[in-house]
Amino acid sequence: MEVIHKIGRRKTAVARVYLAKGKGKITVNKKDMEVYFPTATLQYKVNQPLTMTNNDGNFDITVNVYGGGITGQAEAIRLALSRAMCEVDAENRLILKPEGLLTRDSRMVERKKFGQKKARKKFQFSKR
Repeated sequence: MEVIHKIGRRKTAVARVYLAKGKGKITVNKKDMEVYFPTATLQYKVNQPLTMTNNDGNFDITVNVYGGGITGQAEAIRLALSRAMCEVDAENRLILKPEGLLTRDSRMVERKKFGQKKARKKFQFSKR
């Protein structure tokens, strides 16, 4: 099996995932996953496609991720890993699709409008 390369996106985060046969080591931006994602919630999000398809110890995964915040980056990695799992075995699609792991979450931050405090919030009007 050669190296599988997939891309995942979420908000402004972009993750490039390289999947190869191995012992289950996950490296994110040349750091161990537990160091890069310190909380258990973020580690769960990254590992979710692997545990659902029973592939948690089968692949060495190298990830390059940039942009966005830490949660957006974890969810971008999750999408890329889900796409890679579908390429490994087509049966995995039937497991991941109902959970929504193959859908790109297209929600983005709404831009701030001119003449307003934020995207929707207006400046306070005072009558004096």
